[in-house]
Amino acid sequence: QVQLVESGGGLVQAGGSLRLSCAASGSFFMIRSMGWYRQAPGKQREFVVFITSSGWTNYDDSVRGRFTISRISAKNTVDLQMNSLKSEDTGVYYCKLMLNDGSEYWGQGTQVTVSS
Repeated sequence: QVQLVESGGGLVQAGGSLRLSCAASGSFFMIRSMGWYRQAPGKQREFVVFITSSGWTNYDDSVRGRFTISRISAKNTVDLQMNSLKSEDTGVYYCKLMLNDGSEYWGQGTQVTVSS
């Protein structure tokens, strides 16, 4: 069974920073990628960023230049450094794990609230 545990959400003023972390545990073989999605109130879940096992990253345009994803391979952990936060960054942030066999797993989500 695969588990993802997120941490680091909270309340911050616009322009501030937060760091999210996601740790994967359980029985799995090869990680294809890990990433983050977010869901604002009343909206659909949307892509934020992912990082592959080889370190290639892809950011949504709305966060490029402000957010940075990093991965500690040995610990199956991925962090998301979020700087220059805006009110529109508010939402529940979900960690996603994709394995080489195509299976996907989601974390329980962590709330990020940016006050203007």
